[in-house]
Amino acid sequence: MPIAHRIAGSGPVHVIGLHGWFGSSDGWGALPDLIDPAAYTYAFMDYRGYGQRQSETGEFTLEEISQDCQQLADELGWDTFAVLGHSMGGAAALRVLCDVPERVTAVIGVSPVPASGVPFDDDGRALFHGAAQQDENRYAILDLTTGNRLSSYWLQSMVEFSRKHSTPEAIAGYLTAWSEANFVAELPEVAVPVTAIVGEHDPALGADTMKATWLTHIPSCELVTMANAGHYAMNETPIALATHLEQALSGFGQ
Repeated sequence: MPIAHRIAGSGPVHVIGLHGWFGSSDGWGALPDLIDPAAYTYAFMDYRGYGQRQSETGEFTLEEISQDCQQLADELGWDTFAVLGHSMGGAAALRVLCDVPERVTAVIGVSPVPASGVPFDDDGRALFHGAAQQDENRYAILDLTTGNRLSSYWLQSMVEFSRKHSTPEAIAGYLTAWSEANFVAELPEVAVPVTAIVGEHDPALGADTMKATWLTHIPSCELVTMANAGHYAMNETPIALATHLEQALSGFGQ
């Protein structure tokens, strides 16, 4: 079955976008409209259980996302490609790098989960594991990860988007996949550019976490901290994010 995705642009630099836990191929905010279409082609894919693939069953693992990402690249005729991952998509992007390093031209994580996963205390575990069924948990997570500073209307709209574009089974399954990730030892020595972009208001996956994970696991990784953004830079500061993506991808072709 072909991998459902959304295309933005038609340029020579090929990028596959891997969305976050509450996202989908349509969950990148204003970013797709801010991509330079002459320079880049972005393929924003859906995972199993999300978006156009909500009816597809699966194991809901990072390995499965990586396999589907590779299949999408094959379907598009892309021998090589950059990988952009938001949140849990960051860990999935690193999984792709581990699985087919020869095909990956660059890795960009936006508020990305590391290859070492995300440990929870008891309260955090209850909050996140309850999100598959409870909208109030999703709301609290969105509020927390954007610094308790954004409008309740926007937060509720994000909850409703997540509910509409994913299944509870996928939310529960992928939570285990990204929070319990443990494949640091598999990360290859890389010669391609790797960038972690974080928001200054993200208390969980901000600069300090990146320094202890992405930058430690991949010493060549560049860190960008975005002002006035939390965990959802594509919604909060989309023009600035598009600019940082262009800078991270500058000079790299197909």
